[in-house]
Amino acid sequence: EVQLVESGGGLVQAGGSLRLSCAASGFTFDDYAIGWFRQVPGKEREWVSCISCCDGSPYYSGSVEGRFTISSDNAKNTVYLEMNTLKPEDTAVYYCAAVEPDLRYRCSDHSYEYWGQGTQVTVSS
Repeated sequence: EVQLVESGGGLVQAGGSLRLSCAASGFTFDDYAIGWFRQVPGKEREWVSCISCCDGSPYYSGSVEGRFTISSDNAKNTVYLEMNTLKPEDTAVYYCAAVEPDLRYRCSDHSYEYWGQGTQVTVSS
């Protein structure tokens, strides 16, 4: 059974940092791309970042580039999202997701297949 479990969310002041974790199981981690998404109630889900399974290349949305860093520990089947200089507009439920990618395309260009339950991030002003 495929499982993605996020952790690390919480309440932080603007300018602060959080590190989210996504622990994966039930599939061959090295063959999958992992992405982070976020969603605010009443708004569409937004892609945040992803990391390629095969070469570890990271990709970021323009709204987080330079502030967030995605990384992968393949030995632990875990992907991290280090979030720095947080802003109130970063407040959302953050989800990690997995897809077995078509390597002709970036991990940002896929529809993700497996999803975690989400973790709440709240940034106060």
